[in-house]
Amino acid sequence: MPTIKKVAKTARATKSTKKTAKKTVKKAAKKVSSKVAKKATKTKTSTKKALRIANNQQSFWVTDGQILNSLLALRDALDAMEKDVYAYHADGWQNDFAQWVEIVLEDSACANDLRKAKTPRSARTVIVKHLKFYKVNAGGREDALGYTS
Repeated sequence: MPTIKKVAKTARATKSTKKTAKKTVKKAAKKVSSKVAKKATKTKTSTKKALRIANNQQSFWVTDGQILNSLLALRDALDAMEKDVYAYHADGWQNDFAQWVEIVLEDSACANDLRKAKTPRSARTVIVKHLKFYKVNAGGREDALGYTS
């Protein structure tokens, strides 16, 4: 037959085991709830900028006759642009496209990346990358006046 001391000792051990188990469960629950809270705060909010459309005086006049008024128009123009036309506007020491994007369209990050582009295709890739930061309709097209369709 167990003595009173042994029974009391066993009871204390059982209580401490139960307390440890409760603490472990509480910690696990706390970790899960804090992870859920972190995920909730990391929810991406739409911080896209409005696409800037240049007025007629500030539009970009390409040597092949095209008139560009936005990043969308520049992207579309670069699709079909000949290398010699691109080279005329973006030679080694000056890039007219980058300057126009920086000053008129007010996108210095895009302009800096455009300065690194050596071909119309690489410049188009830069434009497409930066268009992701703008509010553009699903088709991503606009007419000559800058109205999206």
